Amino acid sequence: MNLTPAAGLELRQLCRDLGERRLLDRLDLKVAPGECLALLGPSGCGKSTTLRLVAGLDPASAGKVLLDGEDLTDRGPGERQVAMVFQSYALYPHLSVEGNLALGLKVRGVPVRERQRRIEAILDLLQLQELRLRRPAQLSGGQRQRVALARALLRQPRIVLLDEPMSNLDAQLREELRPELRRLLCGREQPVIYVTHDQQEAVGMADRIALLEGGRLQQVGSPRELYADPANRFVASFLGRPAINLLAMEPHRQLGLRPEHLRLGDDGAVAARLQRREWWGHQQLLWLDTPWGTVRVLTAPETPLPTEPRLSWQRQHELWFDPRSGERLAHGRI
Repeated sequence: MNLTPAAGLELRQLCRDLGERRLLDRLDLKVAPGECLALLGPSGCGKSTTLRLVAGLDPASAGKVLLDGEDLTDRGPGERQVAMVFQSYALYPHLSVEGNLALGLKVRGVPVRERQRRIEAILDLLQLQELRLRRPAQLSGGQRQRVALARALLRQPRIVLLDEPMSNLDAQLREELRPELRRLLCGREQPVIYVTHDQQEAVGMADRIALLEGGRLQQVGSPRELYADPANRFVASFLGRPAINLLAMEPHRQLGLRPEHLRLGDDGAVAARLQRREWWGHQQLLWLDTPWGTVRVLTAPETPLPTEPRLSWQRQHELWFDPRSGERLAHGRI
């Protein structure tokens, strides 16, 4: 008996060229069985390109896609046992929920009894039993998303790929569905790749985050690692709301300070003047004019503002960067 544990998904030096343009540049990534990895980054950074290469929808220009040590690079989408969930849901409007779920199984020749058993199980898992006879137009956005996920999981995939699956939903519904999606997807046998440009969604869904920019991997790690110990200025700027303050204090070094790490008092090192404030309920965001430019400070709503405010911070919270390259400098590294 082979007791070797599954190796999960591995991308080795994966590249994708379109003409003379390189969309993805030598991507190295591993996703363990049951792990949810978020591909995060701005539009055009290579997130969806990576997903398409893993699914076999586009050919790799170089590199390999391996699953449990098996090379899938030259195999077509139908041979990879991949399930994809898109932002559009792509449900058939003339079919009921049950009909949408059954169609793919019929096409793949699954026997009637097995087909019905699997549909009943997935309807129970995603709490869709009461909706089985409704058509997509009679469902809410969150319900349609669950049907799309159910259809994907019915394929009994070896990998689950999600491409901005909640981008069509409003913010409140996304927040409600996030823990439900994580419960359904994470910790199962399959590796999961979740593509999003929304850092809150990535932090809420993923075990680890791979941050891409310009087709290149900038950093991979837990949400906490990327936030507290960013590899470069791009990572520090992309993670965190409100955004990090970047101050050109010295000719050859740029200082990064998170808004929540700054303190207001009357004995700080830097003079400041209130420009405006934003009320966030449990916090307030202050915009202050300083000799280095505008600085954002996040404080409790009841924090008093001195007549002549001054800023201070602890040295351990300093993040230093090369002002030209954006690379992280050793001094001040957490």
